[in-house]
Amino acid sequence: MILFTPGTNKDYNHRENTMLQSLRYGLAATALLIATQGHTETPQLPSPESTTLSKLQLMQGFPPPPDKLVTQANFNRFPNGRWALHHMRELQPSRGIARDPLADVSKLKHKDRGLGDLRFDDGSGQTTTVAEWLRDTYTDAFIVLHKGRVVYETYADGMDDQDQHILWSVTKSVTGLLAADMIQRGELDPDATVAHYVPELKDSAWGDATVQQVLDMTAAVRYREDYKDFTSDVYRYAFSSGILPKPKNYQGPASLYEFLTSLTEKSGEHGKQFTYQTVQSEVVAWIISKASGRDYTDLLSERIWSKLGAERDAYVLVDPHGTPLAGGGMNATLRDLARFAEMVRRKGHYNGEQMVSKAAIEDIFKGGERSKFEGGGLDFRQGQSYHNQWYQTHNDHGALQAAGIHGQMIHIDPQAELVVVKFSSHPVASSSFTYTSTTAALDAITEALH
Repeated sequence: MILFTPGTNKDYNHRENTMLQSLRYGLAATALLIATQGHTETPQLPSPESTTLSKLQLMQGFPPPPDKLVTQANFNRFPNGRWALHHMRELQPSRGIARDPLADVSKLKHKDRGLGDLRFDDGSGQTTTVAEWLRDTYTDAFIVLHKGRVVYETYADGMDDQDQHILWSVTKSVTGLLAADMIQRGELDPDATVAHYVPELKDSAWGDATVQQVLDMTAAVRYREDYKDFTSDVYRYAFSSGILPKPKNYQGPASLYEFLTSLTEKSGEHGKQFTYQTVQSEVVAWIISKASGRDYTDLLSERIWSKLGAERDAYVLVDPHGTPLAGGGMNATLRDLARFAEMVRRKGHYNGEQMVSKAAIEDIFKGGERSKFEGGGLDFRQGQSYHNQWYQTHNDHGALQAAGIHGQMIHIDPQAELVVVKFSSHPVASSSFTYTSTTAALDAITEALH
């Protein structure tokens, strides 16, 4: 996925090389941050107060002035994402994930606990409050459920309870849960090879990997991320999936499936080492569709979203051929994602029925092998594991997490009966940048409620 990069709005369509320089800067900055996490100087970020939409005035007017125009070519340049991340459907084609239009909305009971004033040490020796932490991490929307009741809910300037926000890589966890449920239903064999379900990938690096290895991101696929080379895999993924507009004279893959089949080299032996790669999640969704004979979005709607009592349809961004981006393209409202997370906390039982197999969720809560997770590039999550596209923290409460760039998060604490969902538009993509303060905030909230 793409990092927001500092700078003001410009018209990036007038010269191709200007757009490419922007993309190079953004992706290179992501690489630099990840490579130096934990021992890099704190970047100078604009104050959150200066980047509220009421001050930015992005996309205001008929038409908006050129310097306030957000497009697919510049949405990844901060502060444009403060508007773009809850307007993604206006920038890229999408496909709906339907709620049941005849079903009642499942009501969320409220019991306000005034958590905004809760004070805690943010992990750096500084005392702050939950409200200040939310502001300082560029939060767009935030909700806390305790025993199924909403005890805290807030929205930032420019977003409300009906707006759908992009989940980025939290999407992976929704995809992983759908696959895990199919395994428990006997519709998917975790030990079968990828080629068994997706013959198109027979000659790819995934061909002889198992379904479970792809789900756990231990399939050894050489996926090159050279940010100075526009023939690098990361650019081909961004261009082929439609996340970024294709440059003039682009000759690479024209769709997501075409891109995935082009990755033919292994990086080692399957099943030995976790390596975080969004392309693994895209393969999971392809397997889901092949095994079920259904479009990923239709199956997700039928088995989960239509049963939640959701307030709104969700949607997922699609590539130029209409293929859903199941590794980072889902969008939903805050409350509906909280309903989804609460369903997971309740082991699949929600809104009066067992929506997802209890065994599937119990397996996710067990987590994966921590030894395989070590050295996978996510050092800030030391001691954790990854299984079926979810993070198991292995903390004292066995909390489960889903996470996406720029501050998207689901946190589920089964012992404290707690669910937290956070939407953000932080200038820095990597979760490592705010992970210490976020963990401290979650610990303080847990202690206050448990």
